[in-house]
Amino acid sequence: MRLLPLLLSLALWNTAAFGQASAASPAFEVASLRPVQSPVGPDYNNQLTYTAAGITGRNMTLKRLLAEAYHLQLNQVIGAAWLDRNEYDLDARVAGAATREEMASMLRSLIGERFKVTQHTEMRAMRVYELVIGKSGAKIRPFRDGETVGAGAGFHFHGDLRQFADLLAVQFSIPAAENPSEPVRAGGAQIPVLDKTGLAGVFDFNVDLRPESGTDAFTSWKRALEDRLGLRIESRQESIPVLVVDEAAKTPTEN
Repeated sequence: MRLLPLLLSLALWNTAAFGQASAASPAFEVASLRPVQSPVGPDYNNQLTYTAAGITGRNMTLKRLLAEAYHLQLNQVIGAAWLDRNEYDLDARVAGAATREEMASMLRSLIGERFKVTQHTEMRAMRVYELVIGKSGAKIRPFRDGETVGAGAGFHFHGDLRQFADLLAVQFSIPAAENPSEPVRAGGAQIPVLDKTGLAGVFDFNVDLRPESGTDAFTSWKRALEDRLGLRIESRQESIPVLVVDEAAKTPTEN
């Protein structure tokens, strides 16, 4: 994440109510955004998929939608507790082809229109992790069109490294397992992870993480990042931009 361009963009977005999109803002051709009937909770929600046709989200929280639309970590979106609790289904289709950034702009407009969000931005000092290239260089390369998605043991990831940083923020909050045969859930406050690798593109790789008694997910991932991906984690205290939600409707307006 590059903070200066992000700050400039957030400053521009903050000049008006979040729901007021300009006439030139791109929009989805068709979009459905509805509260779910059966919330699944934080262990299974926020399932988001991009395709050439648009975006599909299942059990999405508004906090997650805002983070995706503004390219922010979840901890960089601040507001009422329900923003990270109430769940919604999203089906949005584009007319023709659209880039991920164009779809993010469409998502910003859609959220603003349906949830009537007003917001402002602030700079807040907090501890962060930075994802950077290891001393011996990265061991991963961008996924090329036409390649077959890799199959292998362990944790499979497909996406850009900003998304990978988002995933790591959740993974790092998983405590040590008392019994390696039993899954351990994420818990506690998440520390933002910022992508500072400078590596662009979509990546596809597997990481074989084997739970060890007394070893938390941060330690396991730190080792795997360095040994298998050629990346490393650095801890910093930084002042980073946050999006503060002042008001938002719990129920989006009709499609």
